[in-house]
Amino acid sequence: MRLCVFCGSSEGIDPVYREATTALGHVLSEEGIGIVYGGGRVGLMGTIADAALSRGGEVIGVHPGALVDIEIAHKGLTDLHIVSSMHERKALMSDLADGFIGLPGGLGTLEELLEVWTWGQLGHHRKPVSLLNVAGFFDELLTFLNSVVNRGFVRREHLDMLIVAEKPADLLRRLRSYSAPDVPKLVSKDRP
Repeated sequence: MRLCVFCGSSEGIDPVYREATTALGHVLSEEGIGIVYGGGRVGLMGTIADAALSRGGEVIGVHPGALVDIEIAHKGLTDLHIVSSMHERKALMSDLADGFIGLPGGLGTLEELLEVWTWGQLGHHRKPVSLLNVAGFFDELLTFLNSVVNRGFVRREHLDMLIVAEKPADLLRRLRSYSAPDVPKLVSKDRP
């Protein structure tokens, strides 16, 4: 099994983000779960890679050639794919993974997470999408997403596809037992 991890190229200001990312990298490696991620060696991206590698885990990076210098590609990975664009990066990361975990990060992290979740909603894959909600990092996002459901733009079943946990072990247990719902994408007056 391989899980794609979306996370920041920064560490954030609270050390709890780095600590939780390290713990997740250790747990994934110890469980024999490979990691697919953006390929950087800085920020939480570097943290997840180094944590898993330190325990003998498989870590596959997918890095756009144009960002090799900016994000400082990690040279010590199990495998590093250099691709031509961000679109190719996301497609390959998705193809290589059996599921997805979002960690704290910025706009790129959110964009990647929302895109693969949308792909699942549209039935392009049946893989689990999840958040490790470190120190309540995603609380405001979850509040917003609930309001989007309440306003009729997203079906409750599609929001419920998103797995949210605060501890790596709980997250992995829920990822392993995930079963994609058979729910039509469209929200309409006839089909709320």
